[in-house]
Amino acid sequence: MNATSNYVLLILGMALITYLIRAAVFVLGERLPFPPIGRTALSFVPVTVLTAIIVPMTVSPHGETAELTWRNPQLVAALVAIAVCVLTKRPLLTIAVSLAVFFAWQFAVLR
Repeated sequence: MNATSNYVLLILGMALITYLIRAAVFVLGERLPFPPIGRTALSFVPVTVLTAIIVPMTVSPHGETAELTWRNPQLVAALVAIAVCVLTKRPLLTIAVSLAVFFAWQFAVLR
């Protein structure tokens, strides 16, 4: 077996395991009771996954080291998004303002 076939088998194995886990939840449905602490823990999954995706892209946009400077438009826009969200609690306004800041910052600072 070469490396390519190992990767194919690995991907197929992961896909099968993922499918079986998800199918078990749908097939068993209500017969599989979750304890309250399990339901509470599952409610945090979307937030943690989104954070795990966004933070690395914001802190190190080029995939190398952390760029914690004012020249990083992703970081500046993320900080503005946090501030707007805390002050207004309006998601659409937060997105609009942070996108405007990101593009303006890229245009003004990186030129």
